[in-house]
Parts: sequence; C-alpha cells; structure tokens
Amino acid sequence: MVGRLAGMARPPVIPPSLRSVPFRGRAAVSSGLVSRRQLAGPSWRRLLPDVYAHVDAPLDHLAWCQAAALLLPPGAAVSGRSAALAFGADVLPLGAPVEVTVPRSTVLRAHAGLLVRRAVLPPHEVVRRCGLPVTSAVRTAFDLARQADLVEAVVGVDALLYRRVVRLEQLAAYAAARRGWRNVGRVPRVLALAAAEVESPMESRTRLVLVLAGLPPPVVQHIVVDAAGRFVARVDLAYPRVRLAIEYDGDHHRDRATFRRDIARLNALRCCGWTVLRFTADDILRHPARVVAQVRAALIASTST
Repeated sequence: MVGRLAGMARPPVIPPSLRSVPFRGRAAVSSGLVSRRQLAGPSWRRLLPDVYAHVDAPLDHLAWCQAAALLLPPGAAVSGRSAALAFGADVLPLGAPVEVTVPRSTVLRAHAGLLVRRAVLPPHEVVRRCGLPVTSAVRTAFDLARQADLVEAVVGVDALLYRRVVRLEQLAAYAAARRGWRNVGRVPRVLALAAAEVESPMESRTRLVLVLAGLPPPVVQHIVVDAAGRFVARVDLAYPRVRLAIEYDGDHHRDRATFRRDIARLNALRCCGWTVLRFTADDILRHPARVVAQVRAALIASTST
C-alpha cells in the first residue's frame, strides 16, 4: 500500500501569483514558477501566444483583456467595446473578442478572441482603467460611433454617456477636429440619435426601433406623478402628451418579487390614465416591425380619444 501511494503522481503545485490571472509563459518559466512541460499539462490553458491561465481561473471578458494586454507594445491599448467595458459600459455581445488598437508598425496578428486594429494613438489618449491600458473615454466613444452598424454605434455611445465618462458636446468637438479620419462621416447621425439617460443597451435598442421607423422620439426615463404631484413611476420611454409608456422587460423581471412590484406599478400607472406597452428582447430583436405597429396603433388610439 505504501509503495502504491509513493508511486502515485503528486498534484501540481500552483504558484499563488499564477492562480487567478493570465501570465506570460516565457516569463513564468524564466522565473522558475513553472516549467515548459508543466505549461503543456492539464493545469493550464493557453489563451493567446505565450499567454496562459490556470484552468480554474475565472475568464470573463476583463480577464481576456488582461491576457491581451500582456501582448501589447508601448503605445497600444485595449479599445472599442472592450475599453467601454473598462469604463463600466457593457455593450459586448456574447463571446465577443477583445478589441485592441496598436501602432501601425506593430507586428501583432489577430487570433481567436483577439481583434487587432492599427491606428495612431497619441499618449494622452491611453489611460489606465481596471489595471489596463485603454483608450480614453472620448476616443472610445469616437471609435464606437464610427461603427458600420448604426444601432450598435448609438448603443455604445448611449452607454458611455449614461456612465458620465464622456459628454455629447465633448464627443462632437472631438469628431469635428478629425474630419479626415476613416468613417468620421458616420458620427453626426450617431450623435443626433444618442441619449444620455438610457439605462441599458436593450433600452437603447428599443428606442431606436421606434425612432428609425419614423415614430416621434420618446422621452427617456420619464417620471410619472399623480394628480396630487406624488411620484408614481419612472418609465423607460414615454409619450407624455398622450400618456403612453414603453417598457423594456429584461430577464430580471421574471423573478417573483420583481413580478409583484411590476404588477403594482402597472396598476398605479393605469389608475393615472397611462397606457403601458411592455416588450422583451425577442420582440425588439426578432419582431421590430410588430413593436412599431403596436406603438403606432397606441399613439393613434391615444390621440383620437
């Protein structure tokens, strides 16, 4: 029995400094923390060229940004939607790659999970957030506003405006000073559609479904009061003149306590004469024409009474 135990493989010793964060394999080997043979074993995951993480380390998008940052040369930064996340604005689709911007002369290739852009980044446009070099808030917003997808461009700018890390007039001035830049002509329309008070990307998409279909722009985060001036509710989108509220219901509305609050809130709004239309992600993303038709019908009905 003793001989059998002695012959069993010992579990690998995991250095504490490598347990929870990505690291450069070459540096860890040269420091004597692991061997090349160990890195090839089951305890480690290769994320990017010469970048590894322990198999139990949490790998959310920020962790992937940390991994990518290990490969960045001076003057480069995490950018785009990945930088927006570092500013607290999560506009990333599921499984989105880390976006980075590097100097044009940098030899860094794109990989699965890594999107590389080449552009000029002045030193003052690279800041530290979450321990990472990221593009400044205004540069991040500018880059998002130049996206080909108009809706996603507005969603990204809305999210940064809501986080109060950039102002609309600041972004407009930044874009005006860069008239010859690639796709800068897209920015004015994005700024015209952006709104600072939208609380979530899906609320931005809900608003854009209506506005881009030609409906009047709804008021964002409208506060409803009763006849005595007492607070009743704050609604996502509203047409106050006709007392029509548009609400986006995310998954958190499905738990029992939230459902009960929603019912009481809905009844209070109806008692004040408001019509409330509620939509889900499936409505907004898969059936936008139906959403527009229902809102348009409600507006017509409200104005004809």
